[in-house]
Amino acid sequence: MKPGCYFDYYEPLLRINPDGMFPQPGVPSPQPMTPSDFEQAPGSPTDLGPEYTQGYLRTQIGKRMRVTFLLGTSTIQDRTGVLKEVGISYIVLREEETNSDVLCDIYSIKFVNIFPA
Repeated sequence: MKPGCYFDYYEPLLRINPDGMFPQPGVPSPQPMTPSDFEQAPGSPTDLGPEYTQGYLRTQIGKRMRVTFLLGTSTIQDRTGVLKEVGISYIVLREEETNSDVLCDIYSIKFVNIFPA
C-alpha cells in the first residue's frame, strides 16, 4: 500500500495538468471556459446609444476634434485629429501633422472639442 502523499511517477493518470490540478483516475478533467461561455448580465447594453460617450462619439466619426486627456492625477495632454473609429474602450484619431493613427484610451478623456466642418 502506498501513502497518499507520494506520487507514482510511473502512473500515467497522476501527471499534473497545465491548470495545476491532479486528475483522479476515471474522472474527466474540467475543460477551460471560453469567452462565449460567459453570460451577459441582464441590462448590459449591447448597442451603445447616444446617451453613452462611445455612442455619441460614433455620431461624430469623420469630424475634426481636439481631445483632452487626464493622465495620472495632474498631467493634461491633448490630441487633435479626425475621428476615425470608436470602440468600447478606445477611439482612433488620424493626426493631421503626421497622417498617422493614434489609439486613445476613452476612460482618460476629459474634454472633446468638435470643430465645425
